[in-house]
Amino acid sequence: MSKQLYRVERTSEKQTTPVVSVVIPVYNEAESVFPLLRELLAVGESLQVPYEIIFVDDGSSDETVSVLKQYVQEFPGILKVVELRRNYGQTAAMAAGFANASGQIFVTLDGDLQNDPQDIPFLIHRLVESDCDMVVGWRQNRQDAVLSRKIPSYIANRIIGYMTGVKFKDYGCSLKAYRRELAQEMPLYGELHRFIPVLASMEGAKIEQVPVHHRARQYGKSKYNLSRTLKVVLDLGMLLFLKRFFTRPLHMFGRVGLASFAIGGLILLTLAFQKMVYHVDIGARPLLLLGVLMVLTGIQLLSTGLIAELQIRTYFESQEKAPYKVRHIHS
Repeated sequence: MSKQLYRVERTSEKQTTPVVSVVIPVYNEAESVFPLLRELLAVGESLQVPYEIIFVDDGSSDETVSVLKQYVQEFPGILKVVELRRNYGQTAAMAAGFANASGQIFVTLDGDLQNDPQDIPFLIHRLVESDCDMVVGWRQNRQDAVLSRKIPSYIANRIIGYMTGVKFKDYGCSLKAYRRELAQEMPLYGELHRFIPVLASMEGAKIEQVPVHHRARQYGKSKYNLSRTLKVVLDLGMLLFLKRFFTRPLHMFGRVGLASFAIGGLILLTLAFQKMVYHVDIGARPLLLLGVLMVLTGIQLLSTGLIAELQIRTYFESQEKAPYKVRHIHS
């Protein structure tokens, strides 16, 4: 959305299609949703553009959906509740919200009242005025437990930044603003909501990070715990592969495969030389098994790389996808 289009929509009284879509994944937040809805409605009116609020219930087992459904008829055209069949996780809930959003600008935040809705106009302003594709919140004064939340988060932020090369101070803040085309292009599945800035960077997005407010949790308890650490590590490994080798998987499998094949071949050639020249018995030597294993491993990795290359070609060609993203065309 250009700055000019945004200004036209701000002054158009006939515009009925939402300009801003606020997406909130919720899971067992019955006590928080009404206070949050009240704050979002006040902020939405201050935007002076058509907006919508989309709560995505991620299979709550409490009264979250019942509370929200009470207000759907009261705010037609503004409030929408997307009820998922079961608990799929925050990433899937965000994807469902994006799929059901109509605005040109998407804003996401948590449903636990820790993100401050008053920051939404500022994020939208930065998105438009700086001509970014995405604005990421940074919880400078985070109101969470030090040992269980802040320290692990700090370590995770540093590791993710170092491993991916995408440097941000806070990857876990849900308060973000996106342009519609970027949000709907990002592949959201698994637990990838933690890596949204990295996914956006992979799409070539221009991203800005700004400080936002953070509040202590008022109701319920956090859904986060240290047991998710393994999931984060596995997702990070997958993300690194996608970032570096998604369009050229043979480059990764081929390098390792050729190295393994070369080392194994060198071992076998050495053993063959010893056998033929010095008549050394090599049948019982562990080195022979190692050489054969490395050669077979190299062949297997090279074959896997070729198959992956064919799959990538099928992915792009069958869906008529381009292996690039166009941000603007200036003419």
